[in-house]
Amino acid sequence: MTKIKICGITNLDDAFLALDLGADALGFIFYRDSKRYISSEDALRIISKLPPFVTTVGVFVNQGVEELKSMKREIGFDLFQLHGDEEPDYCRELGNSVIKAIGVKDCINQDDIDSFPVQALLFDAYSTAEFGGTGRSFNWGLLKGIALSKSVILSGGLTPENVAEAIDIVNPYAVDVSSGVEDYPGKKNPVKLKAFIAAVRNGD
Repeated sequence: MTKIKICGITNLDDAFLALDLGADALGFIFYRDSKRYISSEDALRIISKLPPFVTTVGVFVNQGVEELKSMKREIGFDLFQLHGDEEPDYCRELGNSVIKAIGVKDCINQDDIDSFPVQALLFDAYSTAEFGGTGRSFNWGLLKGIALSKSVILSGGLTPENVAEAIDIVNPYAVDVSSGVEDYPGKKNPVKLKAFIAAVRNGD
């Protein structure tokens, strides 16, 4: 089955709602300029109350390697997700628990993205204004037929209405949603969240 990550978690109610509805992973954004930013203290408070076997992901943008390592030790999340201009060598310093986000314009350079020594690649719509969370999608057909050596996570503009189509085209390992299931940045909508997860399962 396609794995489901709900990103931009800022409160315990949304975290438990997402898990109760069938989400596999939760994302916590530690980039201060994000509208879904969460402090280390609040993230630790939520993560410490989660049941076992839930994957937790810390989302970062162009922050220092040592800062990320320190936060992982302090907070206890499982994976790094990098949404900035991080190079392959930077990813290598963090070990193998890394997801690298790739902003897609009008083409995908397979050689460039295969050079990242990461566990998975997350494809999102390219933006000069924001590092993810824009609510915009890209041409999913660009990923069709590309044989990548890493797991593919699909993001960018996914909603309950279009996620089944996206899965049919890309056949990703996982989908990642934030704005598509929100009332406003940082607050998930229960109806949209339930509909999104149901649509993924129906797509499977």
